[in-house]
Amino acid sequence: MSDYLVTLESAWVIKDVKSMDDAVSIAISEAGKRLDPSAKFVEIEAGVSICPYCEGELSSAIVVANTALVGLVLQIKVFRAESEEHATRIAKSVIGKALRDIPLKILDVQEL
Repeated sequence: MSDYLVTLESAWVIKDVKSMDDAVSIAISEAGKRLDPSAKFVEIEAGVSICPYCEGELSSAIVVANTALVGLVLQIKVFRAESEEHATRIAKSVIGKALRDIPLKILDVQEL
């Protein structure tokens, strides 16, 4: 059995925001509150996308009509998993229980 670092991406919708910075801060705060009692060991960061043309980094947040869509990156260490697939199932289960109705996508799995 091995230990893994599983990285997931989630999409967070925030209403009534004035700026992109506020939206990112609110999304990270809300995700942290929902993860706190059961999965407070999950690291949360604002997501970054790569521009397909210039290959520069772009923020994974957009604000339109005071409503924002923020991409968050969540990292969790999974201990004593049988395989990468098993580690991803555990990570999605733990985070998914706390973040109900929030879409999750596996970005990366690394063996520790």
